[in-house]
Amino acid sequence: MKTKVILTSAALTLASALSAYAGCGKHSEQAMSCAEGTSWDAETLTCVPQTTS
Repeated sequence: MKTKVILTSAALTLASALSAYAGCGKHSEQAMSCAEGTSWDAETLTCVPQTTS
């Protein structure tokens, strides 16, 4: 009985950890808002001042 409980607990913990790890890579797809006069630069991943020419 103890073995079944331990194996079930381990399986649930592993499944939970893998699920959390798999969902973690989507941070770069979140919406970003920058202050007025700046825009999002995907290359540097920061807000940069808008230049007008």
